[in-house]
Amino acid sequence: MRRGSFAGRSKAVAAALAVLLPASVLLGGCGLLGSPRPPTADAPIKLTVTSPVVSQGMLPARFTCHGAGKSPPIFWSGAPPGTKSFAIVVDDSDAPIAPQIYWIVFDIGPYTTYIQSNAVPPHELPPHARVAQNSVGKAGYDPPCPREARHFYRFTVYALNTSLGKLLPANPPLLETWTDIARHVIGRGTMTVQACPNRLPPSGGQCASTSSST
Repeated sequence: MRRGSFAGRSKAVAAALAVLLPASVLLGGCGLLGSPRPPTADAPIKLTVTSPVVSQGMLPARFTCHGAGKSPPIFWSGAPPGTKSFAIVVDDSDAPIAPQIYWIVFDIGPYTTYIQSNAVPPHELPPHARVAQNSVGKAGYDPPCPREARHFYRFTVYALNTSLGKLLPANPPLLETWTDIARHVIGRGTMTVQACPNRLPPSGGQCASTSSST
């Protein structure tokens, strides 16, 4: 599904995530990798995550590789007491082993409740927010790129009990950033969206077929 020139690097990142991160972080715990654990008494408080551009769970093509490839606006609410910063992680919820990471933004201020569309450093990001490398080694938004069928992606906002500024270098590596996020999560919320393998407008929560457009 991903662009061929990034295939080797993506496999290497997936292997590193699977080997170096503890299993409790990869597959459970705060739900950073794999499915979030069922709600329990000690589970992080849920945040509500929404986007005004998402309708019927569909991510418009302009936020994927089939359009302009801009990052979508994201809003959240319900941060728990003690929140010192937020982080946003966009990943591929359909990945069979380790997820493809499209975007990591961190050190978003504790009173911030949204991020604008096309948030490209250093412009349009919230004050003091920073961006980590994604699975293709780029410090920015790598637009999802479904090729043959619709695909599901997760936009997760994490509330953290600290800011990571002093812990991470400029444009920090994916694995290092993810590990530090996992250590400080006190709340989270996820918006799962579908993206279509073409730029045709979806209808009724379903992707349009390219054959029907001719």
